[in-house]
Amino acid sequence: MFDPDTQDISFFISSLTSDNSVFCETVGSEARKSGVPVIRRESEGFLKMILELKKPGKILEIGTAVGYSALIMAENTSESCMITTIEIDEEDARIAVENLSKAGYSDRVRVITGDAARILPDLEAGFDLVFLDASKGQYLKFFNEIRKLLSPGGVVVSDNVLQGGNILRSRFIIEQRDRTVHKRMREFLYEITHDEDFVTGIVPVGDGIAVSVLKTNE
Repeated sequence: MFDPDTQDISFFISSLTSDNSVFCETVGSEARKSGVPVIRRESEGFLKMILELKKPGKILEIGTAVGYSALIMAENTSESCMITTIEIDEEDARIAVENLSKAGYSDRVRVITGDAARILPDLEAGFDLVFLDASKGQYLKFFNEIRKLLSPGGVVVSDNVLQGGNILRSRFIIEQRDRTVHKRMREFLYEITHDEDFVTGIVPVGDGIAVSVLKTNE
């Protein structure tokens, strides 16, 4: 029986992922070369599919980095779609603002610099889609604030939930420095898959993506 390597599958999916604009591709390439954590190539197609299905009018992103995923979302949504993105690192936020300005999206994408844990409680509700790609140890804390901000039927896309496969391993095998994040991610995945207000699926694309849909009362 043919049993392809996970890396082979990821490479194959990446090769099928449609290109972004030239500028967006440049931002992504430079970010990866510099070691800036941005969405994986094989995960981009999945995110674009969610954007097309949901057709959000209002998006929230937690974890801007240099604005690569915000560019992708702006390029794959309508001109009326407004995006708010939060980045804790001041230098990354500055670069993101610059990149989004160069791409012509300053009027559609608002970059907020600061700690999302402090910013989220002050945001106005009504987001149709939230892309969560920040500190992995804070996912559950962020999610509990995000739920208050979602519109009915809103979607939360949480990236990198499989932690390179470490999520499958016993915490005693994980390096000591990574055990807290490992424990918190497992708690996060358990909570969102057992939350009666959401329907959640986990897809092993890239480093794992969890998609949680807020149930409606209809």
